[in-house]
Amino acid sequence: MAKKEVAFIGAIDQGTTSTRFIIYDQDTKCIGSHQVEFTQFYPEAGWVEHNPLEILESVKICMAKAMDKATADGHNVDGLLKAVGLTNQRETTLIWSKSTGLPLYNAIVWMDVRTSAICRKLEKEFSGGRTHFVDTCGLPISTYFSALKILWLLENVDAVKQAVKTGDALFGTIDTWLIWNLTGGINGGLHVTDVSNASRTMLMNIKTLDWDKATLEALKISPGILPKIVSNSEVIGKIEKGWPITGIPIAGCLGDQHAAMVGQACRKGEAKSTYGTGAFILLNTGEEIVKSKHGLLTTLAYKLGPNAPTNYALEGSIAIAGAAVQWLRDSLGIIKSAKEIEELALKVESAGGVYFVPAFNGLFAPWWRDDARGVCIGITRFTNRSHIARAVLESMCFQVKDVLDSMHKDASQKDGKQKGGEFLLRCLHFLV
Repeated sequence: MAKKEVAFIGAIDQGTTSTRFIIYDQDTKCIGSHQVEFTQFYPEAGWVEHNPLEILESVKICMAKAMDKATADGHNVDGLLKAVGLTNQRETTLIWSKSTGLPLYNAIVWMDVRTSAICRKLEKEFSGGRTHFVDTCGLPISTYFSALKILWLLENVDAVKQAVKTGDALFGTIDTWLIWNLTGGINGGLHVTDVSNASRTMLMNIKTLDWDKATLEALKISPGILPKIVSNSEVIGKIEKGWPITGIPIAGCLGDQHAAMVGQACRKGEAKSTYGTGAFILLNTGEEIVKSKHGLLTTLAYKLGPNAPTNYALEGSIAIAGAAVQWLRDSLGIIKSAKEIEELALKVESAGGVYFVPAFNGLFAPWWRDDARGVCIGITRFTNRSHIARAVLESMCFQVKDVLDSMHKDASQKDGKQKGGEFLLRCLHFLV
């Protein structure tokens, strides 16, 4: 029997609260990884920002540390690392200078709700109201999506307005920012995004998989700041000097929830639910674009190659899941580590009549209320830390049930195999 060739691949996982770099061998076994958390900025109530330069540094650190760990364990990664893939927090928006490579403002995070007033204004201006662009992009007008964040930056940040005017501005979600810097930055960096991330901007036509000219004109967004759209599985470019690994091709890119669909092998009629900062349930609808009538989003699932078929999905997005556990830890000090919440919640048989609604930044699917805020009700003198901890965990279950109820209704309206709205659901959680 021929000896199996030794080869490794790397994966950048740039999430909302932390960054990871993982190295896998040819049997998909992890042989080295490192994770670091980075700073969350809350300038005002409902605002959430990241420092794009800190995110770049976190990727560098994770790459170097993961390589060191793999080498220390006897793996000769140098020269045998064949490719790197990338997955990222979606919708988070930044604009930077093409000439200096510096951000013109902090990254505005996907859950940020500062664009509420812009949303209300657009809903009144356009004939279709909140759903005016749904036929084109599958998404309602919402604070969630990148286009609204671009509009806020154009209206409120002079450096952005000037850079757009002079042709020096580049827009991107986090995947675009990372790829541009990994492939050279100001020295020829590639300005690209993939179809899954592009589908979350509200600017991509989900049928043509290209930027929609009519939408750009309606929103007065210059096409010159937008990246090229590529598939989820193709060689995009090579990592240049200045990084712990160089000369390695970047051969795949997906938004984190789409990557989870691929990782959990969700084919047509199958769904996944993943729990991290938020919780996201996606149902693969195959090559069919299904419009939700019950508060879900129509989005890209994946396109695994330039000539591969495009798979679509229905998505229920929940803004706050694990982030509520972080809130208990970091803001209230009820727990010292995320894993303590389970032990605390198990000390009581129920939440004791306490209900928690984690609408820190509004409610996403299926309600789409960016004006909602968090609530904890049912508190009595009987209530203790355990009841609150249990109510926080149960809030995730209630939100997921709302989304699944909507998904069942949408699926049952389809022709084909999903009779009665039934579908396979795979679940996975991530450590906070």
